[in-house]
This record gives sequence, C-alpha cells and structure tokens, in this order.
Amino acid sequence: MNNSAMMKSSIEELMAFMSIVDTGSIVAAATQLQQTPSGISRALNRLEKKLNVTLLERTTRKIKLTHEGTLFLEKVRPILFELAEAEDGLLKSDQDTSGLIRIDSATPFVLHVLVPLMQKFRQQYPQIEIELNTNDQVIDLLEHKTDVAIRFGELQDSSLHAKMICKSRLYLVASPEYLDRAGRPRRAQDLLQHQLIGFSKPRYINTWPIKIEGQYLTVSPTINASSGETVRQLALAGHGIARLSEFEVEKDLQQGNLEEVLQDQVEIQLQHIHAVYYQQKHLPKRVRLLIEFLVEELSHQFSTGKTIS
Repeated sequence: MNNSAMMKSSIEELMAFMSIVDTGSIVAAATQLQQTPSGISRALNRLEKKLNVTLLERTTRKIKLTHEGTLFLEKVRPILFELAEAEDGLLKSDQDTSGLIRIDSATPFVLHVLVPLMQKFRQQYPQIEIELNTNDQVIDLLEHKTDVAIRFGELQDSSLHAKMICKSRLYLVASPEYLDRAGRPRRAQDLLQHQLIGFSKPRYINTWPIKIEGQYLTVSPTINASSGETVRQLALAGHGIARLSEFEVEKDLQQGNLEEVLQDQVEIQLQHIHAVYYQQKHLPKRVRLLIEFLVEELSHQFSTGKTIS
C-alpha cells in the first residue's frame, strides 16, 4: 500500500464514521464526540467521497451499514483502538489513575451503597474524580456519557461487558405502624387483603418471591412508584407492604423501622447486581480500579439468606 492510499482518510473522519455506527445516529455521535451534527455529517460525506463508496445507508428512521461499510469498519475499529492505546500510553503512563469516572445507578443504590463507600475510594485514589448520577430506568451509556452503570437482575444488552459486584436478597417489608393498624399477614393469601406498594416500571418487579397455589404472586399495588427509594419511603411512612432489596432496607430492619413480613414463607431470591460498561479493548485503569474496589467491598457485604434482625 502506498502512502497516498494510507492518507486518504483522516482520523477525524474515521472517528465520526465509527461513532455513528456505535451510537446509531449522527446526533448521538455528535454528542459523544462533542461536535455539531453538521460537522459529523460533513466528515462522513468527505470520507465516502474520498473512498468513492457508500458506507452507510441513511433513511429518516435509521442508519444501516452497507456491505462495504461493514468490511471497512472491521479494519478501522482495531486501528483506532490501537491509536487510543498508544496515546494513553504516552500521555497518561502511570497517571492513568487520575481523571473522571461517571457512574450511573438507581437512586437507592447510590444513596445506600455508593455514597458510604466514596470516602474510602477517594482516600485510596485521591486523583480520581467521581460523578454520581441517578436514573431509576435503564439508560444508554453512550448517550449519557457514562463510564460505569450499576444494573440489577438479568442483563439484556449484549454490547455491554458486565462484572457482578454483589448479590442482595429480596424481602417483603412493612412498617411496625402499618402492621399494628392493618394486622400482620399469616399466609401468602393474606397479602391480597393488604395495601401493597409496587413499581410502575419495570412491571416484572411486581412479581414477588412468594407463591400462592404454586404460582409466584404478581401484585396489583394500591400505590406505585418508579424509584426503589420512593417505594422504601412509602413503606416507612406506613402505606403498606413492599418488596425491596437488602441493600435498600438492611439498616431499616436492624433499627426496627421496617419489619420482615412472612419471612418463613418468602423464598430466598438473590438479586444479582452488576457493574456494566461498553466493550472496549482498552478499559481505562481508573474504571477498572473502581470496579475492582466495588467487588472487594460488596461481594461479602450482604447476606445470602439469613434473617436480618
């Protein structure tokens, strides 16, 4: 290959092309690369003109790789990753433990788990900056410029790497005030006569770890909330019985602000909690250190079936 052939494409144009593919749109690619959509579009047009080929089919609804675009991307991606690694090696070297990590998680995990751990992490790695963001629904990591997200239960997105950081048991809980007023259920069927607190979405969370006539109970809540922290506050305020995870209610149960309900009939189900991030050949050291820290701190923090009292 001669030098003129090697120099047809600029790094900016290749980055624009790869980012459009990874994010699914020119607008999202512009956000990721901190450029304007028109600038990204011009970069793609220049690249296609230089190569004299159509790399992406554009419609009003979606962008799709052409056959030529697929072949070109397979060659381009490893080159750009190697370039990024080379730059990291030269510019960061042993300073790779500095920089910003953007973490996203549901509100209760941020409040009850991450916030208490931040002082210890910052003491170990004082050069690393932390940005904690709360979203109670699953987000797009690229769109929200997120380095690590904490997700719960089964993972659906195959484009993500995942590292399990802990397991947390599910409990049925209510406040002592509510149980004094409404009575304590003795059987699973009794739950149908009680005020139940549930989640507006995702709806599968409203299937509780207890069975009636051999089937798991899917509740019809008297009050719904989208956030686990709101569900917890509703339970603390005496609005009914809720299904919550151990990391949310461990201290409440220990302090007597909430009590277990039907603890001898609730199945031991453990909620798997993962740190997820986009697949990339070179994971920044600061991100890797954070994930390793969370695994070390949390892997044995929660019970695997004991009653909390």
